[in-house]
Amino acid sequence: MANEHYFSANPSSEIRERQVHVTLAGQPLSLSTAAGVFSPDGIDRGTKVLLGSVPPPASDGALLDVGCGWGPIAITMALESPDAQVWGVDVNERVLGLAARNAVAAGLSNVTVGLPDEVPADLRFRTIWSNPPIRVGKDELHTILLTWLPRLEVGGDAWLVVSKDLGGDSLQRWLADALGDGFQVARASTDKGFRVIRVRRTAE
Repeated sequence: MANEHYFSANPSSEIRERQVHVTLAGQPLSLSTAAGVFSPDGIDRGTKVLLGSVPPPASDGALLDVGCGWGPIAITMALESPDAQVWGVDVNERVLGLAARNAVAAGLSNVTVGLPDEVPADLRFRTIWSNPPIRVGKDELHTILLTWLPRLEVGGDAWLVVSKDLGGDSLQRWLADALGDGFQVARASTDKGFRVIRVRRTAE
């Protein structure tokens, strides 16, 4: 997979699918991953920190996983909030196929995965969870976050997990400045070298 990254839109490497056994929202599941995707061997440390530290997502409405990968965050949200509609977005078409199949394998009918421009433009979200793709570079990361965080409903929360060593603290400061009035940005917790950042929308 030389010169190829998990955030490539169309990975050219051989798929080489594999099964991983994970527990999400208290349910043991056998899900599919593959080469050319982020964390193909199971749930990565950052996602584990996020899922272990955030409160339950909103019970209904629209929920979002930004950079959904093969689907552990979106599937957890959907299991915890069966009356909500969960959206998972990613640019890697390989993972979108995996995430859709994994949602079915988990017995879920309330998960929709797709490319960012496939999400209805007027849709607003009550909860956003994300292990954002830090390694795409600062400018691209900022573009991603400023695309989705302003789409929180008033009173809605976003929870982001970012490695301290990869700029978690500076990202928190940047978010507070970039989002400005109408948003509260704070560090919610620290665990295993990761920062969990909470972004709450307080006003339009």
